[in-house]
Amino acid sequence: MRVMLADDAVLFREGMARVLTDVGFTVMGQAGDGGRLLDLVRADPPEVAVIDLRMPPSFSDEGIETAAAIRDAHPEVGLMLLSQYVEVHHALRLMTGFEGGVGYLLKDRVSDLAVFGSDIRRVARGDTVIDPDLVARLVARRRERDPLERLTDRERAVLALMAQGLSNVAVAADLHLAVKTVEAHVTSIFTKLDLTQQEREHRRVLAVLTFLRA
Repeated sequence: MRVMLADDAVLFREGMARVLTDVGFTVMGQAGDGGRLLDLVRADPPEVAVIDLRMPPSFSDEGIETAAAIRDAHPEVGLMLLSQYVEVHHALRLMTGFEGGVGYLLKDRVSDLAVFGSDIRRVARGDTVIDPDLVARLVARRRERDPLERLTDRERAVLALMAQGLSNVAVAADLHLAVKTVEAHVTSIFTKLDLTQQEREHRRVLAVLTFLRA
């Protein structure tokens, strides 16, 4: 199976290339930033691109933006994001904004060769792979507080339809409400669920949040 790597830390990138080679992968190319990786993928798409979440120039979300660009141009390429830290909002974007074939792992997982290799192959098959520490963080957040308990029955009904991907207009038609009434419910839901701005911009994240917090 062919893979490409992107990480600005040369020693980590070279070590990862050696690890992947040892477990049977063919490393087709390496890059120190998202732009260079995009050039490599466009020239000869691999089965999976392994991408550092934070890369130059701002070291914020270059990895996930690069992943999004690859998915738009080459939807068949699997995307494995690696991060030094658990960053819930980025993981939620992967889970809800990409149609499978994606993964989010902490860099510590690379040391377990068998598991890391298996996770990359799962991503290549179209599965979604999420780091166990991230899952634990989400579950812990649910146990600390359950915002769904704050919702009224009507707000729960609106949320259930939103989680299915319905627009405000479609929700209003389904529940026989005015669109402005639905918009008011949506605003209240966002507030009670304590969503970040990034989560509010991706309505499909509500589906994941609903299942995790139910």
